[in-house]
Amino acid sequence: MICLKIYNTLTRKIEEFIPREENKVKLYTCGPTVYHYAHIGNIRNYIGHDIFDKTLRYLGYDVTRAMNITDVGHLTSDSDSGEDKMEVARKREGKTSMEIAKFYTEAFFNDFAKVNCKMPEIVSPATENIEMYIKIITKLLEDGYAYESGGNVYFDISKLENYYVLTNNQEDDLVVGARESVEEDSNKRNQADFALWFTTSKFENHELTWDSPWGVGYPGWHIECSGISIKYLGEYLDVHGGGVDNIFPHHTNEIAQSESYLGHKWCNYWFHNEHLLDETGKMSKSKGEFLTVSLLEEKGYDPLAFRFMCLNSHYRKQLVFSYDALDQASSTLQKLKKKIASLSTDGEVDTEKFDLYKNKFIEEISNDLNTSNALTVMYNLLKDTEVNDITKRSLIEDFDKVFSLDLLKEESIDIDSDLEKEIEGKIKERAEAKKNKDFAKADAIRDELLSKGVKLIDSREGTTYELI
Repeated sequence: MICLKIYNTLTRKIEEFIPREENKVKLYTCGPTVYHYAHIGNIRNYIGHDIFDKTLRYLGYDVTRAMNITDVGHLTSDSDSGEDKMEVARKREGKTSMEIAKFYTEAFFNDFAKVNCKMPEIVSPATENIEMYIKIITKLLEDGYAYESGGNVYFDISKLENYYVLTNNQEDDLVVGARESVEEDSNKRNQADFALWFTTSKFENHELTWDSPWGVGYPGWHIECSGISIKYLGEYLDVHGGGVDNIFPHHTNEIAQSESYLGHKWCNYWFHNEHLLDETGKMSKSKGEFLTVSLLEEKGYDPLAFRFMCLNSHYRKQLVFSYDALDQASSTLQKLKKKIASLSTDGEVDTEKFDLYKNKFIEEISNDLNTSNALTVMYNLLKDTEVNDITKRSLIEDFDKVFSLDLLKEESIDIDSDLEKEIEGKIKERAEAKKNKDFAKADAIRDELLSKGVKLIDSREGTTYELI
């Protein structure tokens, strides 16, 4: 097996990846809270998970991946204060929580598919695993790690010697910052304790509730990932993934409750993606209108141009989104696909050259998922005059098992010359409207063409189109 090296948040260093069972990997990645559309900052996170998942499979590992869908219990503070985000959505849209969850779950997976992310083997909504949470909480109470207070059940972090293991064993600025945003809870012995179960005594109007030994209520956010992971992947997890904002308190609390329940170390590797930023900082749904994959499509962009943009950066580096950067990624991807499409299909694969470039690709993608360097390997391949076209095509098809950019997908569609002239005329008319700052007319032309199955693609080099 090829040596994969990955940054482990738990140890804060790049390590050789060694699963507990030879060749088998149990991977858990945090899923969306389905109270609103996913913005492209969220989607960058899932692209990072997808690259990791596909790299493991590319290298020959047998991967089982599970992901939750949060449809209850995630409060607006990301901790134990504020309102359940599903309740916020219910009041905003006048629908039931389950209607909200169904709609935004489908919307999420539509976007997920548009950027060519692979569906995990196991996808489980939080609301379908209540019995598992009750089982875990009951044992935590029996073993003295949890306590009842004010009708709720809390985890007692004072019972642990190493609660802050994921944040470098200290209450650093990350922890302090998180605490500052949390309201005081008089029911807690320690304000850093976290809720495992809420009763309706605190949240009287909560729509989703269940019977429990501690009263009618609902689970805390953190318990759901522990419960779903243990239920479907067992007592030992190889990798747990999420965004850097999950490190504290979410993943810190998952470790605390899971290992206290199991009585042993739970997960060996913790994988975290950095934020996608806009000009004002971290993307957030609380800023009003936010960028979604669908919005990018409406503006004429192929969602895979966004995936390509993400692959040109490292998953552990913050990435700043701008339309200029997306234009550049879109243009480069189009040129790349045209170059690949021009490669001949004649001849035989040169196995020596194939192995040479495959090994170069593996070396880069195995080095903490360095997708940018892996793309450079592909560019160098295309420029190499000593490699025949069919070998290049075979290698690119192989690389695209990880990139998932549809690099060899046939996209050319023949159109008659009259239609082509009409489209080109509309593009010129739209360009003139934009020049005159008549953006309403420009948008109307774009929408008119889109209704006819013609998608405009804007870039620095100008406007092109494709038939859909």
